[in-house]
Amino acid sequence: MSRYTALQSVKQASAVVSLAIAVLCMLAACGGSKPVGSGEGALKVVSTVSPITSIVENVGGTRIELKGIVPEGVNSHTYEPSISIAAALAEADLIILNGLNLEELVLDLAEANKRDGATILRLGDRTVAPGDYKFDFSFPESGGNPNPHLWTDPILAQKYGELVYLELARLDPANASYYSANFEELRRRIDVLDRSITASVTTVPPPNRKLLTYHDSWPYWADRYGFKVIGAIQPADFSEPSAREVVNMVKQIKEEEVPAIFGSEVFPSAVLEQIAKESGATYVDDLRDDDLPGSLGDPHHSYLGLMVRNMQIMLPALGGDATALTDVDTSLVFADGPSRTEYRE
Repeated sequence: MSRYTALQSVKQASAVVSLAIAVLCMLAACGGSKPVGSGEGALKVVSTVSPITSIVENVGGTRIELKGIVPEGVNSHTYEPSISIAAALAEADLIILNGLNLEELVLDLAEANKRDGATILRLGDRTVAPGDYKFDFSFPESGGNPNPHLWTDPILAQKYGELVYLELARLDPANASYYSANFEELRRRIDVLDRSITASVTTVPPPNRKLLTYHDSWPYWADRYGFKVIGAIQPADFSEPSAREVVNMVKQIKEEEVPAIFGSEVFPSAVLEQIAKESGATYVDDLRDDDLPGSLGDPHHSYLGLMVRNMQIMLPALGGDATALTDVDTSLVFADGPSRTEYRE
């Protein structure tokens, strides 16, 4: 049974129901909440992983109240929401998830608690068609769950931003032009990011354009920029790889002369360090999948900052030059006031 299948267990389903009942009781005691589109203050928006929260923050700007509910540095695949998260979901006008089965417990809780008229937007499900799903080491096709890490591909992240803009404009037409302007600036900056990555990738020797990472987050990125993902340490069930798998990875790295392999800054891996030592590859252990760099308020604490930082780590380790990434503005696209976004840390 895969980890995703396990998330549908009776125990977890019971937890979702219990949280839903508790939140419904809380709302009943407080007299409920305003209907969507009532004009009573800014839209209340909830999002999940930090890269998505950053995209929503840039598009919504000062006109929305945004809560990112998955703490930075937490495995989003196995994250289990608390009763405070259920309450936030119950108050939201718009709930934004990655989708593609990444946040199943959050989705269950949102569906059990969302109020009348509230919308659940699953970005990944509306960005790639089933025929374009990627199944691989950690997400085998037999499990039925595609790799959900679309945001590492900037052009797919750009589509995320467009979907967010369209939904915010639909729910809050009075501010549609504001959301449109923010999205257009975000689109422009992502175009700069895409061109900068493309230019930087050309400096990586073609034989070195291979990735072995801790977590399997890069297949959509690799497809866009001409890299080959040769493996991921974390298997589909999120356990440690077997001894045979480790031996095979060491052999493959030697055969393909991979210069560097990449670990996670958030989730240290002794196994990956061992593989690097036995294969002779350089071990780089500070890539980030969905944990933004810096601290809240830093200009690079953003989706764009995440991608720039990862490229500045990955491409030089593979023999390339990432100086073109210095042209990317990673700060917030709006300047009409302080952000009204809450990240969980």
